[in-house]
Order: sequence, then structure tokens, then C-alpha cells
Amino acid sequence: MKFSLIPRSAALPLTLCLLFAAPLTSFAQMDGPPAVLVSQREFLKPGKAGSLHERTESAFVKAMTEAKSTSHYFGMDSMSGPSRALYFSPYPSVAAWEQDNKTVQKNVALSAALDRAVIADGELLTSYDQTVFAHREDLSFNEGNLIGKRYFEIGRWEIKPGHGKEFEELVKLYMDGTKKAGIATNWATYEIVYGVAEGDVFIAITTLKTLAEADAELASNKQFADAIGEDGMKRIRELTRSAVKTQQTNLYAINPKMSFPPEEWIKAEPEFWKPKAPAAPKLAAAKPAAAPAAKLAN
Repeated sequence: MKFSLIPRSAALPLTLCLLFAAPLTSFAQMDGPPAVLVSQREFLKPGKAGSLHERTESAFVKAMTEAKSTSHYFGMDSMSGPSRALYFSPYPSVAAWEQDNKTVQKNVALSAALDRAVIADGELLTSYDQTVFAHREDLSFNEGNLIGKRYFEIGRWEIKPGHGKEFEELVKLYMDGTKKAGIATNWATYEIVYGVAEGDVFIAITTLKTLAEADAELASNKQFADAIGEDGMKRIRELTRSAVKTQQTNLYAINPKMSFPPEEWIKAEPEFWKPKAPAAPKLAAAKPAAAPAAKLAN
């Protein structure tokens, strides 16, 4: 939900927040957002991101690969806010998530390997949390697939109690204005169903191929305001003040080294999800040693 189309100077605080990343069944099929999204966040100790974290995460990928698991997920590294990693797991329903958990529990070898990986990974973390979201198709815009996407831009809004309908009206105003302005963007909206939150929470996930797309969206503020008109902008300000308690915007980069993607993803983009290891440099052929002068004389 590209609420960040409205500049801060316009006194409209709604902006996108990338707090979550998740793999869902629909995402796994690359045809759109999943019905249920399980999101996991790992907050990292200072200096423990990058290759150190990728090394501990590789144990999870190795365990899932050896078990030939049908569960899939993808990980992302934060590019703003606290140092953290975000993981998305996609499911068509909450019941499917339950079945997935049972399948892992029944696999003794996989469960043991994951336990060991959790212990090693935990040494790098300051905290961890998990949240479950349900897809809100009615509040989503121009949803697509993940082919070619490299970044997630996620917005998070905490809504004041009893003001859910006003927030829905606010989102639909943004949808209408974005469509009228012809702005090329997308977002998938999710509402919290399980997790720690002081009120109703919504997130909006925008997928980007490059960060140049974010530049283009930020440059379209006037285009949006002209399309929605003065009355529309006034209503947006009113609804924002009335319905929204807190909001945030953050950015994530998808990390294939911390992901266990389905075969469909790998076949579509093998160089991204499973890049070939660089070829070892060829060694120059050794030159024959020069013969001793005495031997040459003979």
C-alpha cells in the first residue's frame, strides 16, 4: 500500500513499513499473495548480520533440503530500522500450517537438525517473534507475482480500537487515487490474526524489482494529489488522524542464501535462487626449468 505517495510535509503520516517477510502457498506458486502469511522476525546483535548470520541460516536450509521438505520460505535482510531478518512462510489456510507443523514433528531427523540450528542461530539474536496474518484482497492493489522481485517495502499500521471501518475507507481512497493517477505500484494487504499487538494491525507489502521504482513512487506525490483533488486530500487527513495510532515504513532485500524456495521459483530464476559457484581460476602451465649451463654446453 503505497501510502508513502503522500509527502510528510502534507501532514499525512501514513507511510509504508517493511517489517515482515513471508513465504505463502500463493507466493510459492508465484501467482499472487497467499491466504495466510506466517511471519518471523529475528533481531540481531550488533555486528552479527551479513555472512555470520547467513552461515547459521544455512543449517536450516541444509536440513530442509536433506529432508526433501515440502515446506518453503524466503528470508530478507532489513535495510532500515533495527538490524533484523524477516522470513515469510505461505499457506492456503491456518489448517495447512497445522499440518505442516505435524509433518516436521513426525520427522525425527529433521526435527533434531532444526533444533541444533535454532541453538546456533540463537547465539546471534537479541529477540525473536512470530505473527500470523490473513490476506485482505479487498484492501490490496494490483497484486502480482514475485518473478524478478528483489525488495520488499512493507507498511505497518496500528489502528485505534473501533476505527477499523475508517481505516478501510482510508485505504480505498488511496486505491482510488493511485488508480486515477495511473501510478505504477502494487501492494498486498494483510490483517493480524495471531501475534502480539495492542490493537488491530495491518501490513501492506509492496514488491520491487529495483529501488529505482521506489524513487519513481516518491516522485509521484503531486500526481496523486492532483488525481484525488482537494476534497480527497482533506478526507485522507481526517481519516488518518481519526483511525491511525502508529505507523512505520521499512525496506528489505530478499536474501536467497537464507531461503528455501520451491522448485517453481528456482526454475523461473535459477541464477538468483541457486547461482552457480564461480569457476576456479585456471592456473598457468608451469614453464620448463632452464637447463644448467654445463648441460647446454654439451
